[in-house]
Amino acid sequence: MEAKNTVITTLKNAGEPLNAGKIAELSGLDRKDVDKAMKQLKEEGTIISPVRCKWTLA
Repeated sequence: MEAKNTVITTLKNAGEPLNAGKIAELSGLDRKDVDKAMKQLKEEGTIISPVRCKWTLA
């Protein structure tokens, strides 16, 4: 899924934990697409939340 790869790339480039809104803003994706991609990435264990409501790569 293209959105998942975009979210991963955005998190890699950011170098800090981001919330979904910031990921959408930086990546240019629609917020709904970001939420859907992040849900899948969470289930796969690809992203983790070190701080409440912020996400980074595992």
